[in-house]
Amino acid sequence: MKEKVILAYSGGLDTTAIIPWLKENYDYDVVCCCIDVGQGNELDGLEERAKVGGAIKLYIEDVVDEFCDDYVMPCVQAGTVYEICWAPPWPVP
Repeated sequence: MKEKVILAYSGGLDTTAIIPWLKENYDYDVVCCCIDVGQGNELDGLEERAKVGGAIKLYIEDVVDEFCDDYVMPCVQAGTVYEICWAPPWPVP
């Protein structure tokens, strides 16, 4: 039985191109996993794209509620502003 590898899959060029590379260079069966945080129709055709690339399976995990409850709402409640919600390596005036 072949070894399996799990790929965090976005459906973009990089993650789609790495599927056949993993198969050719390491002889892995590639299982893709995508996390749905509310992308909507961006996930349309994702399974077909993964399979055409050579993946044996795609799992789409729906974590919209957890993402909103555990990450988005605490940021909104804290008054976080998108443009400054990261920590730059220099002092922010």
